[in-house]
Amino acid sequence: MDAPDKLDSPIGSADNVLRLIAAFEQHDTLRVADVSRMLGVARSTAHRLLRVLVAHGFASQDELSKAYVVGPSLLRVAVSISRGLDLTRVATPVMAELVDELGETVHLTVLQGAEVFFLKSIETRKSLRVGARDGGRRPAYATATGRVLLSELGDKELQAHLPSVLSPLTHKTVTDREDLAAVLATARRQGYAFSLGESEEDVAAVAVPVRNASGRIVAALAAAAPPSRLGEEDVASIAAKLTAGATRIGSLLL
Repeated sequence: MDAPDKLDSPIGSADNVLRLIAAFEQHDTLRVADVSRMLGVARSTAHRLLRVLVAHGFASQDELSKAYVVGPSLLRVAVSISRGLDLTRVATPVMAELVDELGETVHLTVLQGAEVFFLKSIETRKSLRVGARDGGRRPAYATATGRVLLSELGDKELQAHLPSVLSPLTHKTVTDREDLAAVLATARRQGYAFSLGESEEDVAAVAVPVRNASGRIVAALAAAAPPSRLGEEDVASIAAKLTAGATRIGSLLL
């Protein structure tokens, strides 16, 4: 007979699912009996957990052996993380050179849902500076990097990356969808985006796209500074230098 489950709660179930996903790091295949023993749950619960992973593409069942193996969704996550690590590794030395050249903090971001995720930041050594944002998130619609990343999306895909309400982060944030569409069109036409105090007070930023070999935007590269050092008259020249750096990064991506 099946042994009673040790964990029988939403938190316990989530814990079991995560432990099960982690088990694929050590095991090429998993069977119901293996999972039951590993997690200390009933065989029926082990089977149910595996079927949940299959339903979401995190596991697949081999037709011949009936054992469970890593599924396509989990593989895509692994590849995505690997690409992110590769992107950061490739971009870091270029970003360091840009910090020296521009004298300002440089960020590298990617789009995650309705937000930008800061993969890497390198701070300028100036005492008055924009700080690092590594691991941070900001609403994409209100940031220069987010606007670059949103600028080439089709209408349907764009709406999927925007919240239902464009809430103001500062008094300068663009919160009207038609106005945002115009801002994105400008970024697409010019090849860069500029924000001034829209995501954070007293922060100005210029961002450009980083493209892979096929020309698809995979990240955004930005310089951020206090507005006293980054005004509209500086945007074009900074964008040109960032674009040169982004081109170098893109050429090094696998």
